[in-house]
Amino acid sequence: MNAKNFFAELKRRHVYKVAIAYAVVAWLLMQVASQIFPFFEIPNWAVRLVVLLLVIGFPVALILAWAFELTPQGIKRTETADAEHLPTRSHKRAWIYVVIIGGVLSIGLFFLGRYTASRTSPVESGRTGGPVLPEKSIAVLPFENLSRDPDNAYFAEGMQDEILARLSKIADLKVISRTSTQKYKSAPDNLRDIAKQLGVANILEGSVQKAADQVRVNVQLINALNDAHLWGDVYDRKLTDIFAVESDIAKTIADTLQAKLTGAEKQLIAAQPTSDFTAYDLYLKGRLLWSKRGGENLRQAIAFYEQAIARDPNYALAYAAMVEAYVLLPFYAGMAQGEVFPKAKAAALKALQLDDKLAGAHTGLAWALCYDFDMVGSISEFQRAIALNPNYATAHQWYGRHPLTALGRLDEAIAEGKRAIELDPLSPVINTDLGQTLFMARRYDEAIAQLRKALEIDPTFYYAHYTLGMALQLKGDVPTAIAEYTKAQQLSDDLRIQVLVANIKALSGDKDAAKQMLAELEEVSRHRYVRSFWRALLYLSLGKRDEAIRWLEKGVADHEGLEIAWIKVDPMLDPLRGDPRFEALVQKVVGPKQK
Repeated sequence: MNAKNFFAELKRRHVYKVAIAYAVVAWLLMQVASQIFPFFEIPNWAVRLVVLLLVIGFPVALILAWAFELTPQGIKRTETADAEHLPTRSHKRAWIYVVIIGGVLSIGLFFLGRYTASRTSPVESGRTGGPVLPEKSIAVLPFENLSRDPDNAYFAEGMQDEILARLSKIADLKVISRTSTQKYKSAPDNLRDIAKQLGVANILEGSVQKAADQVRVNVQLINALNDAHLWGDVYDRKLTDIFAVESDIAKTIADTLQAKLTGAEKQLIAAQPTSDFTAYDLYLKGRLLWSKRGGENLRQAIAFYEQAIARDPNYALAYAAMVEAYVLLPFYAGMAQGEVFPKAKAAALKALQLDDKLAGAHTGLAWALCYDFDMVGSISEFQRAIALNPNYATAHQWYGRHPLTALGRLDEAIAEGKRAIELDPLSPVINTDLGQTLFMARRYDEAIAQLRKALEIDPTFYYAHYTLGMALQLKGDVPTAIAEYTKAQQLSDDLRIQVLVANIKALSGDKDAAKQMLAELEEVSRHRYVRSFWRALLYLSLGKRDEAIRWLEKGVADHEGLEIAWIKVDPMLDPLRGDPRFEALVQKVVGPKQK
């Protein structure tokens, strides 16, 4: 049979019609599978199976169309129908209608899927009335340390931290902060539950094995809602290539999740912070200690950063990390803010001189400017930090808690606090900070609910207990407030808690409690810095307004910290409002500054 006769025979046996109709109907079935299956939580492999079966069925349909005819007597082999001269059943133009209807439905489903994906990119977790999870969202779980030396655990944690840091610079992705992922093990079984808790659709798991100058990094990206394996790879590289590995992983994840990358973001995730691997190693050791908090850990972290900078004086990231350690020392090591904040500011300025695209350095500088009562400058730096790293939960947290709260822009401050929680939902401190901002806004019921949520995350978090006590006290529930202060005292020896207990007792009639606490603070001040704000609060509980204002004036002169920065909004100071001396202090803190 020559080619001309062969194609004529294909036409006579309706093979062309079957091919066209099959292709249209198959495309329709593919669209149904891809759009409808996820709604019923049918795994992705089922969609792939449908596509595979349709592809395999295509040549089978053509063979059947060639071999058989549909006649008035039923289906018969083509040779038999020809020999008996049986007419084939006339379909006239019915097959054309099938093609048209199938094509219209296919195109409709295709564009419906595209439209709904663009309009409703979030997907319901489990489609069971749960929270809405953005499709372009990810949490990086702790990487498993497979090295024989357990001391290399810092390196595995550092890899997780650095990949997360690169991903967080992509504005089109929602990236969960490390604080919220650290409670999970490296390869958990309940990925769907974890995804719901963290508010993400995708999970990155990994392991790191470091030996001599070699490293193996194994990563896999999983859609936690249907357990679909989206991507995975194993990198066997020299340690000197580690930055390229981190960048490649971040870039591949962005591509897999179809996140849009700007030119600036591509540069940020491809950056190589240092050419000295030993300096990088020292930096990772510092980051591990910093993440554990505590006065001694923070001091050791700063020492590691200093060693890293000694090896590479242009290591901007080490300077930025040093800023984050300095600003926490007053809270964990009892150091005066006036002692550490000038060092934090100097380190931040040096980091930005070397690399002005470091969000951490801008955030640290913003806090230092807030300490200087330069609220306008602080806001500018926080906004720059968030523009560079939209997923930086700490920048949102401190932006809301520091200058916005100090200026009384409380709705904005609360919005930033809520955004920080979206990015770091299981952080006790971020949840507590939002509760404190609600307290400053005098939204006591909301503050109490938020602080109890923080205590569900960590019942031993003393900061949440005493802040809850403050909200309860201002709401008028004195017995429950004292109970929360007592719980905080059992968990910490922070002097602030003792001051709050003496304050509430004095306001309830036990003036001796405040007098005794003032005497104790006087004794303590001989050995360490004691905040003037605490003494002002105690004198206010004794009704001594002049003494209270005198100590507040000293606190302002010393740039004492956030408690003084919040003087405009703190409900604890409400009895002083309207006093010209107090209002003058408020202006010194939040009023415009002369350059």
